[in-house]
Amino acid sequence: MRNILSFLFLLLVVFSCKESTTNEAMPQLSSPLQLARFDVDFYQTSPQTLAATKAAYPLLFPAGVSDSIWVQKINDSDEQELFAETQKVFPDNAFLTAAFTGLFAEVTQRNPKFKVPKVIALLSNIDYENRVIYADSLLLVSLDAYLGASHPFYETYPNYIAVNNHKDHLIIDVAEVLISKQVPKNTQRTFLGKMIYEGKKMYLLDQYVPQSSAMEKMGYSKEKYAWAVENEVPVWMYFMEKELLYSTNTKLAPRFLNQAPFSKFYLGEDTLSPGRIGVWIGWRIVQSYMAHNSVSLQELFRIDPLELFQQSHYKPKK
Repeated sequence: MRNILSFLFLLLVVFSCKESTTNEAMPQLSSPLQLARFDVDFYQTSPQTLAATKAAYPLLFPAGVSDSIWVQKINDSDEQELFAETQKVFPDNAFLTAAFTGLFAEVTQRNPKFKVPKVIALLSNIDYENRVIYADSLLLVSLDAYLGASHPFYETYPNYIAVNNHKDHLIIDVAEVLISKQVPKNTQRTFLGKMIYEGKKMYLLDQYVPQSSAMEKMGYSKEKYAWAVENEVPVWMYFMEKELLYSTNTKLAPRFLNQAPFSKFYLGEDTLSPGRIGVWIGWRIVQSYMAHNSVSLQELFRIDPLELFQQSHYKPKK
């Protein structure tokens, strides 16, 4: 189903788009949300209307690609099947409009300088690693990555990936991409520092999408989330007993912080655990800190991780 052109134009957009000054964000989004359905416009284009579609989306049509290639892509049966399945989940703009308006309003309240980007929904042949691309004035979202966790299109995907391929997770992915552009880059080398850095980002995610559950924000299944909650104490004790908190071992991030099917304690029941368990612990530490300290989000991101940990009074309940 993949096509060599399917995601080329997305990569070009990242380096092509220029900052817009026409849609200044307001706390309640008094300026209209700009949402374009390129998926609909493109896959309903005919050879006769292709020129108009190209004129409407100039950045999505790289120079040098002949019209015959685009017509071939539009008429491809696999492409049309993907479009038809996407239309079943996103038949109109109601869900997307509500989701983006809510998110951008929350972001603007906490960051008045945030400029609401134009949102373009499209298909990328289920390129889940690039499902959201954000470049200042433009936000590209691949709707075909959110058709439902059990959709047949995802049957070969690992479960820890497919579990988030549903429309309620779309706004989580978008918020995380915004956060990755807004927060300072991590400079911490210790495992504790890295955990707290990820915990700070999760705390901000909680502010941006308060209506979503902690399970959804972590991207866990019900079983994996239950394991994380029930095993917070033994996980923390493991980190303490193995003297991992102040370790600078680079292998700890793949084991406990990176996206993975499970975390690696090197124990018999590892596969029952969720990946990124260190992110979960970091989030819990930051939550405890914020419960005991009255600071702004700006102050939260400035505070040294060790100082934050010492002032967090973090103590997981048995």
